[in-house]
Amino acid sequence: MKAAVFIEPGKVDVREVAKPQIQKPTDAIIRIVRACVCGSDLWWYRGITEREPNSLIGHEAIGIVETVGSAVDQVKPGDFVIVPFTHGCGHCSACLAGFDGDCLNKESGSNGGYQGEYLRYTNANWALVKIPGDPKSYSDAQLNSLLTLADVMATGYHAAISAEVKPGSTVVVMGDGAVGLCGVIAANLLGAKRIIAMSRHEQRQKLAREFGATDIVPERDDAAVERVMALTDQRGADAVLECVGSKQSIDTAIRVGHAGAVVGRVGLPQNAEVDTDYLFSRNIGLRGGIAAVTTHDRAVLLEAVLSGKINPGKVFTQRFDLDHIEEAYQAMDQRQAIKSLITVSAI
Repeated sequence: MKAAVFIEPGKVDVREVAKPQIQKPTDAIIRIVRACVCGSDLWWYRGITEREPNSLIGHEAIGIVETVGSAVDQVKPGDFVIVPFTHGCGHCSACLAGFDGDCLNKESGSNGGYQGEYLRYTNANWALVKIPGDPKSYSDAQLNSLLTLADVMATGYHAAISAEVKPGSTVVVMGDGAVGLCGVIAANLLGAKRIIAMSRHEQRQKLAREFGATDIVPERDDAAVERVMALTDQRGADAVLECVGSKQSIDTAIRVGHAGAVVGRVGLPQNAEVDTDYLFSRNIGLRGGIAAVTTHDRAVLLEAVLSGKINPGKVFTQRFDLDHIEEAYQAMDQRQAIKSLITVSAI
């Protein structure tokens, strides 16, 4: 089968590899229909973090169940599914608490293989999320929105839930990538009255407003804090969604909320340090981490997409086939695409 492989920083390729097989009773083999490139993939693509050469890549997909292990009875061959990156088992203490992103029974090592024709998926009985019907039941736009539920929409929602966004809240969203834009959607879905999106890119600003942002702040650092305070009559935000992971973003996020505000942090950390003395002095809460994808999809997000309440698939601004995976990464690395969609197989 064909699958995308990491070669070295700045280079990925498509190669013929062995088709995956069932290894455990809890496995399933998924035929991938659509996948995509994540902003977090860029850290190893740029050489900021390490990744094993010749390793399979990708961690977001939708697809069709092809075969299942003997312990899998909640999905069956032919089912159309969201393929979360989290692989929650559903019965450990983390999963039972609603944090399947921190599942105690997931396999160690980096996620990979979603950008390929077939994927071995672990903990398939609980973690996979069934979609009614089959891919032909949905429009192209709906398929794109369903694909976001494998990661970015669930991650943006996790930021909003972690930050305790409530109806009537004033919310600041740090980051205008796909996760930040999905954070805007999530804040709007949860009833925020005012959503301040931090962005300096026109295309992303426009999409943020379409998703529910009421204000755009292009400034950074002290100027950004001053601007948010001016917009909120010096009060600050009730909730802050940190969807970048850089030190600059974290430093700003903890300063734009009022006393007692909560920061929902989902940006992949990039050696970011937090001034805990500042958190203490202002009673600022800091929560978040790896998204509980299966939990959020089942509780809220799948139905929100199926009903048309949210349309997060608009974050895909360029599309490629698997043979052009290098161009898909380049488009995101060079900020030509908000998020690159990869069509893997026909529906």
